[in-house]
Amino acid sequence: MEIFTLAFMQRAIVVAIFISIITPLIGNIIVLKRLSTIGDALSHACLAGVAIGLCFSLSPVLTAIVFSLLSAIIIEYIRRSFPNYSEIATAIVLSFGVGVAAVFSGFVKNSANFNSFLFGSIVAISTFELITVILLSIIVIITMLILYRELFYISFDEEGAELSGVKVKTVNLIFTMLTAIVVSIAARTVGSLVISSLMIIPVACAMLISKSYKQNLILSVVFALIFTTAGLLITAFYDLKPGGTIVLIGIAVLLVTATISRKQR
Repeated sequence: MEIFTLAFMQRAIVVAIFISIITPLIGNIIVLKRLSTIGDALSHACLAGVAIGLCFSLSPVLTAIVFSLLSAIIIEYIRRSFPNYSEIATAIVLSFGVGVAAVFSGFVKNSANFNSFLFGSIVAISTFELITVILLSIIVIITMLILYRELFYISFDEEGAELSGVKVKTVNLIFTMLTAIVVSIAARTVGSLVISSLMIIPVACAMLISKSYKQNLILSVVFALIFTTAGLLITAFYDLKPGGTIVLIGIAVLLVTATISRKQR
């Protein structure tokens, strides 16, 4: 238990709690809107921002946030240009992110620092990154609560929501930008290559046993907390990559939950 008295472990636990709350909140909407690929697109855009930041000796977290937000705006712009083929937007931004990351990663002097954003390094969180995660997480949570009704309508029926007076385009843009923020701040802790999995897997587990939208939100947060906490403990004791460990735990729980759910039916 002495490990929990260490400052780096305390920072990691706090970050894990906040990440576990905001990722399922975003993930629920992503799953319901059938936009699972948007997490992958923004995570690669985030990785491009990290590479740019490391190249120019800037804060990689801040450059990742800026680049991800710009990519979110581009996604919404392309989606409006191709209303019947919205998946094109995520494919284009994903390709753009991969291209930029590939070019600038070649100029990164400390490859170990860049690799920490690929698969996460939650125990290496600095005080500045901790404060950034807390502040942005609070912003995401408050915004999601304010737009709870609008996001609920849009998730199931965009046309009906627009007819009822919801500003669909504005809400979609805000949500995409929130997704970009979540991906950016989680890249350092979970890893940009696996953050989309943390958005989807807890939601998938909750969907197998929940009976309402609100219940699904709560259960997905609970599952995410279990995954990240268990992954953090295993990482601390066995020196494994946190992102991959968290995702593998999530997949194992998903398979068990799906098996139990089938037997009960």
